Amino acid sequence: MDLGLKGKRAIVTGGSRGIGLAIVEELAREGVEVAIVARDRAVAEAAASAVTHKTGTRVIASVADTGDDASVVAMGKDVAQRLGAVDILVNCAAEPAGQARTPLAQEVTEVMLMRHMNVKVMGYLRAAQAVLPHMKHQGWGRIISISGMGARKAGDTVGSIRNVAVVAMSKNLAEELAGTGVTSTVVHPGYTKTDKVQAMIKRESGVQGKTASEIEAGLASGNLNGYLPTPQDIAAIVAFLASDRARAINGDVIAAAGGVRVAIHY
Repeated sequence: MDLGLKGKRAIVTGGSRGIGLAIVEELAREGVEVAIVARDRAVAEAAASAVTHKTGTRVIASVADTGDDASVVAMGKDVAQRLGAVDILVNCAAEPAGQARTPLAQEVTEVMLMRHMNVKVMGYLRAAQAVLPHMKHQGWGRIISISGMGARKAGDTVGSIRNVAVVAMSKNLAEELAGTGVTSTVVHPGYTKTDKVQAMIKRESGVQGKTASEIEAGLASGNLNGYLPTPQDIAAIVAFLASDRARAINGDVIAAAGGVRVAIHY
């Protein structure tokens, strides 16, 4: 499907790996020039070169720490100068989660929580602030923030707080930007078959004495489709939200976890 995105320009924070990289590739296939934003220049440049070679669309790298105000401001200026403007922002940079035992609520420290809030929530807002002048001047823009299903369930205090906060931030942006042509939406992935999740599956296989396929099937049984979505599944949703075909969606959340069991969200 041609989403009418050819010629648009995008920033994808956290775009050098996992879901972020899949989003970069999907947008590039649609003809969007993309800036991969990451903290590691070498990794970002290698990813940008690979996607450019694969898709034939220009992809560049820009270095930034989304947990730092000055770094994000500098990145916004760098990308706007090199691409000419910014039409689409995909927020995907966050502190890693799910790689170790989830701390109980009584074990969460201020340092632990604030690190996640600064990078994921405030970092998303910093990136939006950096690109909004361009979008409002053009009268068109898309801000899409990758959050997570932890916003809808207990069991991970830090994960729930940071993901709920992303939704609140995004909704407030949508309200403030009403009538400007700029929309703000959120995508909630669940367990997604990224390299990190596959590494976790392999690790649990050794711990539990089960095959990797059995561990993956156990995770997949938690959703209605019975399989783990791939990064490409998430990327397809983001590309749609970035297009005019999604103009009826604003300030809302798209769950992309294969179908949550039992709970009804309305």
